[in-house]
Amino acid sequence: MNTPSPQDPAAQPRIRLKSDRAPGHPWVWSAQVYKPEQRLPPGSVVEVVDSKDRFVGRAFWNGHARIALRLLTSDPSEAIDADWIAARIARAVQLRRELLHLDHASDAWRVVHSEGDGLSGLVVDRYADILVIEYFAAGMWKFREAIHTALLEHFPGARLYWFAESHVQKQESFDCRSPEPPAPVEVHEHGLAFHAAPGLGHKTGFFADQRENRRRFAEFARGRRVLDLCCNSGGFAVHAMAAGAREAVGVDMDAGILEIARANAAANDLAIDFQQADIFEWLREAAARGEQYDAVILDPAKLTRDRNKVFDALKKYFAMNRLALDVIPPGGLLLTCSCTGLVAEADFLEMLRRVALNAGREIQVLQVAGAGADHPVRADVPEGRYLKAVFCRVE
Repeated sequence: MNTPSPQDPAAQPRIRLKSDRAPGHPWVWSAQVYKPEQRLPPGSVVEVVDSKDRFVGRAFWNGHARIALRLLTSDPSEAIDADWIAARIARAVQLRRELLHLDHASDAWRVVHSEGDGLSGLVVDRYADILVIEYFAAGMWKFREAIHTALLEHFPGARLYWFAESHVQKQESFDCRSPEPPAPVEVHEHGLAFHAAPGLGHKTGFFADQRENRRRFAEFARGRRVLDLCCNSGGFAVHAMAAGAREAVGVDMDAGILEIARANAAANDLAIDFQQADIFEWLREAAARGEQYDAVILDPAKLTRDRNKVFDALKKYFAMNRLALDVIPPGGLLLTCSCTGLVAEADFLEMLRRVALNAGREIQVLQVAGAGADHPVRADVPEGRYLKAVFCRVE
């Protein structure tokens, strides 16, 4: 007996939209669709039609999740199968290797960026010979064998580590069993060495999305006294000192990640003072002592995943940026970042305007950057542009 093809209506359930218009976004919310009569397992591949029964595309269905449909293709001739997965992954790798030439800059880069690469619910990061695979959707989890096979074709011999955050597994109704974390590895970025430890409690200890911003900040920081706030594993401070900064101090609350930061400094023969402290208390005390730093980076972790708490997140961004100005002399530099995707760029810039007004200082915005080009953003998925990195001069 032949297995029905994915295009065969007998094999592929139909989901009907309530509207006769195309969604305009690959995410379709549960309120926008008619629930199917039969129960479909989370992550099922379905055919999507509009309210007039016209073909819209093929998607992952999940009746348990807020995102009921993740549209994958609008081409009626495309089947969502292992070959489709392999082709999309090949396209993603080709972009990074042949157009962006990332292998020349680093051996730590994003291989697949979910919707940005047409693979909704999948993120893959490379750290030397380790591939870290994060699943955000039950549909992608069902294709895990095809995903792993396709990745190993492009990275022969790579060690694979996969995971899904517990809240994602609960929302999407799938059970991701992670393997044992791989041994930590040394990665390289623009000639500098860094420690990466996927799965060991600090994400990776290294965030590739700031690659170009680290180098840009380092260019500005030559000859300056640098302060790296929420320094994580010290990437900005290491780049700055290697580029000729006069001095660098890094501050973070996490003692474990500071050990990695110190190892990163040592690996590059750099002297950097990493201190464990709450940045609010640290900045108040530094300002009281009259400390001044003429190149400051402020790169806090994500502040919220809840749309109802965006205002609270903006208040916290205001507070930390306002305190940072107290240790920046006239003519000093500030790189202030937000990786909170729910905080819009316009709102982040408005927060900076209010900080300047409150402090009686002038803030010149020199550049608004984001994640590197290995984190592409589809034009119809603005949510993919989560990182805001604002380079400023403070008078």
